[in-house]
Amino acid sequence: MKNIIALILILSFNVFAQQQKLTLTQSLEIGIKNSKDLRISRTKLVSSEAQISAANSQMLPQFSFTANYTRLSDVPPFEVNLPFLTKPMVISPTILNNYNLRLSFQQPLFTGFRLISFKKAAKFNNDAVKFDYSKDLNEVAWKIQNAFWNYYKAQLNDNLIKEILVQIKRHLDDTKNYMSNGLATKNDLLKFEVQYSNTQLQLIDADNQLDIAKAVFNQALGLPLESDTEIDVNSINPKPIDLNYQTLLTEANSNRNELKSLNVKLMASEEQLKTAESGWYPSVYLNGDYLYNRPNQRYLPAVDAFKDTWDLGVTLSWTLWNWGYTGSQTTIAEQNKLQTETLLEQLKDAISIEVYQDYLTFKRAYDKVNVSLIGVKEADENYRSTMEKYNTQIASSTDLIDAETSLLLAKTNYNNSLVDYELSKVLMEKAEGKKIY
Repeated sequence: MKNIIALILILSFNVFAQQQKLTLTQSLEIGIKNSKDLRISRTKLVSSEAQISAANSQMLPQFSFTANYTRLSDVPPFEVNLPFLTKPMVISPTILNNYNLRLSFQQPLFTGFRLISFKKAAKFNNDAVKFDYSKDLNEVAWKIQNAFWNYYKAQLNDNLIKEILVQIKRHLDDTKNYMSNGLATKNDLLKFEVQYSNTQLQLIDADNQLDIAKAVFNQALGLPLESDTEIDVNSINPKPIDLNYQTLLTEANSNRNELKSLNVKLMASEEQLKTAESGWYPSVYLNGDYLYNRPNQRYLPAVDAFKDTWDLGVTLSWTLWNWGYTGSQTTIAEQNKLQTETLLEQLKDAISIEVYQDYLTFKRAYDKVNVSLIGVKEADENYRSTMEKYNTQIASSTDLIDAETSLLLAKTNYNNSLVDYELSKVLMEKAEGKKIY
């Protein structure tokens, strides 16, 4: 019984979760949490942090342990015959079983600045990945907002066509009454029936667009495509905003995470160049060993027993000739740095045109809202006037159909302009480098 009750509660919760209306904020929270793109970005972030740890570890003493057992072939012991001894004196006995245990350490003292540069490059790359993660967050947020507002647009247009369809059905009924009283012709009725049929076709397309927009929205949130999600949208209130392109461009150059990422990647490439150039310098290491061998070669004569010894020293290593390997690595690092510098210049050019395009689009979007609103008022007044005339048989059925078609077009344009304004505003903020989540 308890299991049944628990199952009912779970199912009830799932139904509620599927049917609740999601605000834009809730949609962003769900989408960001479920984003596969951000999951990949987070793995890159963890990987870059591990690179810093790896760089730090190379600057610390490295310890190693080796153990070895060797069985030797039997040979006569090393003996010396002395005249006053009846038996030869054994100088070095034959020991067939050899055991060698070694604990070693090596501490780099100087590596031609390779380890220091490698560590700095790892830190710069980690900073770049952090900026990339912030950029990816904004991209995911834009994807969600774009899907959210297009879903809303599809809803508005679908509801609008349904409203118009109800109006046309009312005209059909009125026209049938007029026909019975001799005030309308069969041709008038046929015109409304054709309009009704054409509007039904529009509704089929609108329903399809709505289903597609919902599926895209669900995918952006990481939900199953067929989820019965709904959205809760506050009214859109377009406001005139005084914008200046140069100010926007300055903001973008300061805030865009792509630029920040490439700037620190350029610093990383400079450190990687130093890492490649380290091959021209010698390397100095402090090293030591602790040995526990049987027999231990430092004890003479050899004794078949475990003895411990140690050693400590400094090693200098300098590659005098490696067939141009260091030069090649340096050239590769120089070209990588040049590529990064060029990419940075290209990105600045791309951002400047992006900001300018979004700036113009946003300015025009507000104008389009005002113009389309005037169009709705005029089309609504035209429809109301034509409707009154048709009811008194002053206007023809064609006039009323034309007025209704104009009203549908005007309201559709207004709905589209409202949503396009909201999207262009978000896109403008994104182009500036602002957080949109």
